Amino acid sequence: MVDWVIYSYNTRMKNFILNNQLAIALWISFVATVYAANWAITEFGYPSIGFGLTAPAGVYFAGIAFTLRDLLHVKGNRFWIISAIIVGALLSGILESDAQRIALGSGLAFLLSETADWLVYSPISKKNWLIAVLGSNTVGLVLDSVIFLSVAFGSLEYIEGQIVGKAYMTLAAILVLAIARFYIRKSTKQA
Repeated sequence: MVDWVIYSYNTRMKNFILNNQLAIALWISFVATVYAANWAITEFGYPSIGFGLTAPAGVYFAGIAFTLRDLLHVKGNRFWIISAIIVGALLSGILESDAQRIALGSGLAFLLSETADWLVYSPISKKNWLIAVLGSNTVGLVLDSVIFLSVAFGSLEYIEGQIVGKAYMTLAAILVLAIARFYIRKSTKQA
């Protein structure tokens, strides 16, 4: 009986993994970017991001996280996203210095901006996926910046740098996705 239970569990787990490989990879990537955003702040502080602006170093990872979140919307569901935010924030809490405050600010910012992102992304994605990513990321990065800075630092001192830095990475990610979609569509038409 025990062997059957173990076999049944292993078979279900194997099927789950095989059916969700991309979602699992996106989930791991999203958790890693949430953690990396918080780690970058504790390691690098507040670098210049251009145009005379500075921002917490995590903005670059956070900008990528928004696009990963939209990809996870496609391959997973809200559970995948919310669990990744929670795991990323919990892992961030083990960082030294002001990590708990940064992790709390990050977790709350990602959770609340995820809700706004979902409200914007979901209806638009059925019509134009890239516009949905751009729109939801824009709403998400502004809301995320306001919440994160307010909770983690008690100030909006770096708001312009946060928004510009996240926008850099969001636009770069969208450009990569647009090029990839173009070549994928081109190759499937030729096949």
